[in-house]
Amino acid sequence: MENDSENGCAHIDQIRQVTAGSEGCEECLALGDSWVHLRLCLSCGHVGCCDSSRNRHATGHFHRTSHPIAASYEPGEDWAWCYADKLLLETA
Repeated sequence: MENDSENGCAHIDQIRQVTAGSEGCEECLALGDSWVHLRLCLSCGHVGCCDSSRNRHATGHFHRTSHPIAASYEPGEDWAWCYADKLLLETA
């Protein structure tokens, strides 16, 4: 992850080594619903669906928990989003 002084994100220190809680959106799986793309919370490992999905569970997780950064959980994508600072972060 880039240095916080370079990209303006004040929440990089909240990133943890996490294990994904599921292979798909946790809430959508429980509801029997579908998603477009997945996001992985870098504070706790929650897997939620993106804002292009009907339920927007990743954003909902941020609002419930204040966990600020979620990474793309899509193969070949190396980026994260800080909900608090509204910043795209490169993870490569």
